[in-house]
Amino acid sequence: MPNCWCCGMRTRCCADRSLACSIRLTMGCGWLPCLGCSRAGAGARSFLSLLPRSWSGTAGWSHAAGITRPAAGPGVHQRHRQSGSSSFGWRPNPTWGHRRVQGELIRLGHRIAASTIWQILHDAGLDPAPRRSGPTWRQFLTTQAKAVLAVDLLHVDTVLFRRIYALVAVEHGSRRAHLAGVTAHPTGAWTTQAARNLLMDLGDRVTTMKFLLRDRDSRFTGSFDAVFTGDGIQILASLTQAPRANAICERMIGTLRRELLDRILVVNERHLRRILTIYLHHFNTARPHRTLGLGQLTPAQAETQPPPMINLTDYQVRRRAILDGLTSEYQITA
Repeated sequence: MPNCWCCGMRTRCCADRSLACSIRLTMGCGWLPCLGCSRAGAGARSFLSLLPRSWSGTAGWSHAAGITRPAAGPGVHQRHRQSGSSSFGWRPNPTWGHRRVQGELIRLGHRIAASTIWQILHDAGLDPAPRRSGPTWRQFLTTQAKAVLAVDLLHVDTVLFRRIYALVAVEHGSRRAHLAGVTAHPTGAWTTQAARNLLMDLGDRVTTMKFLLRDRDSRFTGSFDAVFTGDGIQILASLTQAPRANAICERMIGTLRRELLDRILVVNERHLRRILTIYLHHFNTARPHRTLGLGQLTPAQAETQPPPMINLTDYQVRRRAILDGLTSEYQITA
């Protein structure tokens, strides 16, 4: 009987090379004794029950931790995958990471680099422990959105070449937008008063707010932050020149420019305050939102309940022009 071509042992399972019981790590770090040989022992075979089920179900992966086999006949490979997949289950150990798996292998006499085990887990599609079965990053952000309020300053140039500033705020959860104030001379005292006006506009929703996201503009002074911290809202200052850190508010400002400010000439502060007030009311009550959490509903509808399904042939639809025809709203009439 020839020696095993992987471990040198004279075993019946290794007599025929076509039955190739040996396994090779995908990272090319060396050869391991076949699990059918006596050298592996019962301890190594029992370790198979600790490995994730997804390892055995991936094409080209063996029953041992995402390790590939040398080429063999289709019948042998199919029988091997079927027999291996029936003995695995990762549910008993969902919190194990690559370091823990490495420790179990070392305890059984198999020294494998931690980076190799990490690569095997990564290629098998397993997320880092211990959050493999937990919420995704998008789900986590969605659950935290109701507690975040974002503010930013928007500047507009008038037809008389004067620059006017407006302070806008957006609730992350409902995407409801607020106009805190409009001025041509934004100072620390003005932003502080605008913060007080914003809290009055929020009303009872202030109790659900836990974080205020803003940039590091010098106009956001300590007194501005104190208005929110007095109500238990923590201030989160974004990094310098990092607009994506306040992406939702920046997107709101972009919507204002594309749908309103780039399509109308602003005369003065009073004019800007008027058109922003009208548009934001339309934005909150009549404009559908493609945000994942809203599903084409308006912020006002998302906070209550979606409207019931109706047959439009039984009702009349009335169009109402907004801002002298700049945009439109449609309402159902009996």
